[in-house]
Amino acid sequence: MDDANNQLLLKRTINVKAVVTPRWKEEAQQQLQDQINGMDNQLQQLDMQGQQAISEMQKQSAEPDGPQVKQQMENIQAQVNQKKNEILTQKNKTLQQLQQVQMLEMDQEVNQGQLESFFNLNKGDNLIQKMQVEVLIKDGVVEDIRGGI
Repeated sequence: MDDANNQLLLKRTINVKAVVTPRWKEEAQQQLQDQINGMDNQLQQLDMQGQQAISEMQKQSAEPDGPQVKQQMENIQAQVNQKKNEILTQKNKTLQQLQQVQMLEMDQEVNQGQLESFFNLNKGDNLIQKMQVEVLIKDGVVEDIRGGI
């Protein structure tokens, strides 16, 4: 009997978990803090751009205090406020993540992400076991591969 008829090559998702170490915690906190700093910069730029747009509109208008200009200024301010709210919402989520990272205990396992891999499935294999594979890393080094390889 031909082995090719009894075997399939399939793709699966592998969960990657990390062991919390001082190094991992420091790197995770730094990444989150960098994201927060970037959002703070975005908020400042957004304010400046909104003020510049309003200022330019007033300079170019024949009637800087006219109702049409006021309406346009309100529209610009509304757009700026909407974008600021989006950034602030994301910033709050990131701050919550930072707080969660700070509360993690050493040697705790946390989800780090996912990878995809291919595997051979043969007649008689347990498909569930072959699909449930995870990799455990500690400071970037593979500590364990769990499940049916």
